[in-house]
Parts: sequence; C-alpha cells; structure tokens
Amino acid sequence: MMGQMNAFDSLVIGAGVVGLAVARALAKSGRRVVIVEKEADIGQGISSRNSEVIHAGLYYPPDSLKAKACIDGRKRLYHYADERGIPHRKTGKLIVACSEAELSTLDSLHDNARNSGVTSLRALTKKEAQALEPQLNCVAALLSPESGIIDSHQLMLSMLADAESDGAILAKSADFIRAQMTKDGFKTDIGDQSGAATPFQCREIVNAAGLQAVLMASRIDALAPHHIPQLRLSKGVYFSHAGGRPFSGLVYPVPEAHGLGIHATVDLAGQVRFGPDHNWIDQIAYDVPEDRAWPFYNRIRRYFPALKDGALIPAYAGIRPKITMPGSADGAQPDFVVQGPETHQIPGLVNLFGIESPGLTASLALAELVLTRLDTAAA
Repeated sequence: MMGQMNAFDSLVIGAGVVGLAVARALAKSGRRVVIVEKEADIGQGISSRNSEVIHAGLYYPPDSLKAKACIDGRKRLYHYADERGIPHRKTGKLIVACSEAELSTLDSLHDNARNSGVTSLRALTKKEAQALEPQLNCVAALLSPESGIIDSHQLMLSMLADAESDGAILAKSADFIRAQMTKDGFKTDIGDQSGAATPFQCREIVNAAGLQAVLMASRIDALAPHHIPQLRLSKGVYFSHAGGRPFSGLVYPVPEAHGLGIHATVDLAGQVRFGPDHNWIDQIAYDVPEDRAWPFYNRIRRYFPALKDGALIPAYAGIRPKITMPGSADGAQPDFVVQGPETHQIPGLVNLFGIESPGLTASLALAELVLTRLDTAAA
C-alpha cells in the first residue's frame, strides 16, 4: 500500500479524534486524503486516554479558541452522535465547592461561563446538589446540564468511516519522516515497519499528531524554529471505583492550575472512575503505580467522604501536551494553537499544537477551522 501513495491533495498526520475529524472534513470537500498514523491502530494516544467527557465550555477565557471551539464543537458533537447513533449520554455535571473559601472560585467560573455564552449553568445550594447526588459533600455547586459522555472509540470509527467513504486512505504503522517544499506543495517521506521510506507528493499537510505534533513540525524543513513551541508532558492517572456507583453523573471539584482536578466520571456502562492527577514527566509512559492512589483518597473524600480504603483500582493513564510558544512568559498556559499559512507563510501547512482537553469535544469545530484556514490561504 505504501508504494501506491504517490500523490494526494492532503496528508493528515495523526489518526486521533482531531486528525480523523480533519480528514473527514477534507475528504468531504473533495480532496484526495491520506491519513498517516504511526501506531498500529487509530486513537492510541490522547484520544483513548481521557475522561470521554463532552464539555460544555465553562472553563476557558471567553475570547479563546478553546472556549469557542468547545462550545461550537459540543453542539456539533451531540448532533453528530445523534445522527450516527454513537453511544452517548447528556449526564449533566456538578462543579462543587467543598469549603467557603472555594465559593468565590465557583462564582468566577459561573461568570466566565456566562461571558463565553454558556447560559445553561445553574447555581445550587448544598441541599439541591445533594438531592441530585445523595453521597455528595459540598457547600454549594454549579449544575452544567449540557455536559455529557461519549464512546470515543465509536466516535473515531464513525469519523474514519465517513472519511473513507469519501475516498480517504488510512496508512497505519506509518511514520512521517520528513517534508520538503516543492513548487507543487510538499515532497514527503513516509516510513513503514521495515524502516523503508516511500516518497510521495501532496499539496497540503495537516499536523494533528497530538503528543508528537511538536516533533512532527520539526521534520518540516521550511518551518522556522520560532514557529515551533516547547513541549512539556503532563501525566495524569485514573482509578476505577470498586464498590458500586456513588454518583449518577459527573462530579468535578473547582479547577486547578494544570487541569480540572481529580473528578468523578461515569462511563456508558455505569463504571465510576476518578482522575486525573498531574505530574510532569520526561518520557511517555502509561503505567499506573498502585501507590499513586494514596493522594487521591484525601482529595476525593472532600466531595465523597464515604470513599472506602482500598476502593481505588488502577485503571489507565493519559498524557497532555502542554506547550509554551517561544517568547511567551514562563509558565503561561496558552490557548489551542491552530497555526496556518497566515502565521508561518508556508502555503498548505496547518499545525495543531497543544490540543489537550477539551480537544475531544472541540474536534469537529477544529476540523472546520482547519478547512477554512486552508481554503482561505488557497483563495
């Protein structure tokens, strides 16, 4: 198959949920698309190692791409899941303040959501919150009725099927090695499992490689280093709850500096899990040491005091790509970066950097943005 890939309109690097959404949109537009995925199957990275939550768009600065793509993407995602019969459920979510000191954070979150255009949030008293979740401990809460859960794997399979029905080709176990600009676009080298490389031509490249997006960008010869961010890896582990289902919906503490805190989610089968935490790492590793559970107990018991010793069972780990653009203040938390020709002046190239949560929710909206950036640059 690799030998047949000699000329395409668009090459998409990465077959996670965002890469597949982009490939679907490009193929639907009439382009000949190839998706290059280094792993042996789709969605092996960020896309299969998260909470599978459909976010409402509460947490992000109102004018940010994260906020806009999350809100637009959430609406698109519910419609798409309904249309395609993808398992999902609008569970609702409680964001809880467990002390009087956290009430101001809850109020700020409510204001931020309203400023972003999310008007469905409702402030609840302790009694109202406990009427929804009897095992919950809090002093107050916000109810987000638009939050939900989805089967991310079925979502990705559906996106892939859509793309393939419009002629897209998926190349698995295929490594993007290098791209050089030509008068017609890009000459690229794609490696296979044997180590052999096959050259072929494309007009456009969309780098949607998730954790590997920074590395992939460094392999595009014409892209100047100052357009490539610095990457830090944030690992979070999840633990399943053994001993019944304490919550019917999603329960989140107030957000933290590097994420949304150790929250409780329920999957479509009814299993409750807790996570993720946050730890900086140097290399990708998905192990979940049992002793990582001990700090979880105290944090979870703030909102679920009935959690029993030994009830947390190692589940899985996820890794988030935290980026800092060159020249940014140290420690800055940047927005999603959808970097097109308007920034780096390379026709036909779009890089997606720092696509962490709410990337799953935002995937269909990000795909439309990529398509618009490419079409606008080509016009």
